[in-house]
Amino acid sequence: MAYDPMVHPGPRLPAVGAEQTAVRIYEVAPRDGLQNEAQVVTTDDKVELIERLVRSGLTDIEVTSFVRAAWIPQLADAAEVLARLPRREGVRFWALVPNVRGLERAVESEVRCVATVMSASETHNKKNLNRTRRESLAGLREVIATAKAEDMRVRAYLSTVFGCPYEGEVPVAESVGLCVDLLEAGADELALGDTTGMGNPAQVFAIIEALRGAGVPLDRIGLHMHDTKGTALANVLAGWQAGVRTFDGSVAGVGGCPYAPGASGNAASDDLVHLFTAMGVQTGVDIDALAGAGVFLADRLGRSLPGRYHRFHLGAAPASPAAEGGPSRARHTA
Repeated sequence: MAYDPMVHPGPRLPAVGAEQTAVRIYEVAPRDGLQNEAQVVTTDDKVELIERLVRSGLTDIEVTSFVRAAWIPQLADAAEVLARLPRREGVRFWALVPNVRGLERAVESEVRCVATVMSASETHNKKNLNRTRRESLAGLREVIATAKAEDMRVRAYLSTVFGCPYEGEVPVAESVGLCVDLLEAGADELALGDTTGMGNPAQVFAIIEALRGAGVPLDRIGLHMHDTKGTALANVLAGWQAGVRTFDGSVAGVGGCPYAPGASGNAASDDLVHLFTAMGVQTGVDIDALAGAGVFLADRLGRSLPGRYHRFHLGAAPASPAAEGGPSRARHTA
């Protein structure tokens, strides 16, 4: 079924009132941003990046993944990164745990917030996790139950909700059913992934509406959008209009999924902060400090990054290297 904006037009843009004045930006660059990079960032630089993100005002940061180093060598230093991060009041550091062994390592590292992952699409789930959806769900029930017994907060990612690079359209009913299953297993919140940027605003409205119809509270839904085709901000705005208040971002738009063709370009967190700030919606994030973190990361990766605000920030910056150690404007403008 195609998503017709005349059938699913969504609500009109609401006026910004007291109840509209805050969104939560969930930062994924240290994990989802770096896992797909050819250049392995040093542990020192990862810690510095995370500290800069904290100084910008971000309070939810996914810092690493406890996955087998042979699969994601870029994140082989997970335990060391976590050991070196200073604990800050009001700041939550998250780690992705793909299975029970990953959760055990997270517990050993004294992580209090973990994320799980599976796909709405059977083919992507097999390629990403080497399991069927049924096998993944059974395994995640054990992971989530164990995490909750340890008094941890659990976020459940569901990838390819808005389309699969192998199967195409994913039936909404299947995604909704898996979301309900994950919440019933004990997950505190969901993150709906547009893994290869196939989503559109009408589809976002339709899926959020379907989830609400299934009894899923809006405050337990987050959106993880990709800008592969330039639609991330439009889809985020649609999600906000539909009542979602948690949005994932990766500073300067770095990253993507290594097991999904075309999954480049996470939604840039600085783009999200700029969008909501311009609308009068509070994010709690200092856009200049956040953009500075993006400049730092681009310098460490040795390449330009795709975020729109990131590129604007470089163009607006002085021609000399940034005060905090970033590259010159000439080095990173496209």
